[in-house]
Amino acid sequence: MSENAETIDQTAHDQEQDVNPWSVAGGTDASGNAISINYEALSRKWNTSLIDQALLDRFEKVTGHKPHRWLRRGLFFSHRDFEKILTKKEKGEPFFLYTGRGPSSGSLHLGHTIPLTFTKWLQDVFDVPLVFMLTDDEKALFKDSLTFEETLHFAKENAKEIIALGFDVKKTFIYSDLLYVSNHILMNTWEFSKLVTFNQVRGAFGFNESTNIGRIFFPSVQCVAAFATSYPEIWTDEPLKERTKEIAAIQCLIPMGIDQDPYFRLLRDNAHKMRYPSPKPALIHSKFLTALQGAGGKMSSSDPNSAIFMTDTPKQIKTKINKYGFSGGQVSVEDHRRLGGNPDVDVSYIYLTYFEDDDSKLEEIYNSYKSGELLTGELKALAIKKLQEYVAEFQERRKEVTDEVLDQYMTPRRLEWNGTAQPKIKTK
Repeated sequence: MSENAETIDQTAHDQEQDVNPWSVAGGTDASGNAISINYEALSRKWNTSLIDQALLDRFEKVTGHKPHRWLRRGLFFSHRDFEKILTKKEKGEPFFLYTGRGPSSGSLHLGHTIPLTFTKWLQDVFDVPLVFMLTDDEKALFKDSLTFEETLHFAKENAKEIIALGFDVKKTFIYSDLLYVSNHILMNTWEFSKLVTFNQVRGAFGFNESTNIGRIFFPSVQCVAAFATSYPEIWTDEPLKERTKEIAAIQCLIPMGIDQDPYFRLLRDNAHKMRYPSPKPALIHSKFLTALQGAGGKMSSSDPNSAIFMTDTPKQIKTKINKYGFSGGQVSVEDHRRLGGNPDVDVSYIYLTYFEDDDSKLEEIYNSYKSGELLTGELKALAIKKLQEYVAEFQERRKEVTDEVLDQYMTPRRLEWNGTAQPKIKTK
């Protein structure tokens, strides 16, 4: 096969990737085997910018912080306008963080914590306010098996686990769509919905004439969460009575999994049309934490054997890694010593790229496994230990999150931060 033919064949399989806000699956190779998600192909398809060394260098210069290991290792790999956020940080101009979680079960799994933990790190580094949207409305709309009462309950349980990741209560507002969407955020939602056509949402999400109208409307709710005017309480001592041009001008940075990008492409296309135009939100995209079974999928709450849950015991973590963790090793010890393993597809190694902070130690593990010196069982043991520690630390913090603590985070109020200037608001 010629080089050109190989490229065409690979491109065809890249196109088989199914990545959208509700499901994620990689393509297949010529033999029908699942292959890893091609993130560069996804970036090209959606016209995002890959994070390069120059951007990382600028980040360190502007913030004084070494880039997070997930940035250094390309696990957060893509962005839209992140350089504009760095410029705002340089100038001391206000901006805020926004991210979210769709509560479809009572517990987070390991994959959920990746963008959330990264958001917490950005909150610490930038020292700016964060709004956290729990899309309990979306989950009931898109999962026929769930009621709105159930997703609201899941939202509150998820919020306690989110708090346990360490977000600063002084600069964090967590809210449930079902409880909070009224007043200014609802006004923004209705105004934004007037700007978006059915053809736009159909193109972004694949909706058709059989799609229920709740699903068609929901993107307006998720999009306007990126407008500073949606939160009249967080900017001043007294909640703002009206939306203002000054607050609308505050830009937003959204850390997210790449599957959520379609929402914010829609937002970026229409934000300037609002009565008080808002800047296009900046985005930074993460890769998906691979399912235990390996290439082609991500951890999923609907498949307990694909994921490590934050409620799992040390024994459950060990059993899942040993039983389901896809191995890049050879069939026999003899072959492994002779031929070496493939750390690039080995789930245990992939997990270590997320949770082992020491770059030199990670490189040593990689080379040792590839040479055959480190066996599959030994690599799994390293991953098990690291994940058991991570989950156990989380569970200890989770014990401290009471209903009273939850209320503090979910009460609309003025937030406090020092990393940028306070917004200037004209009052009549």
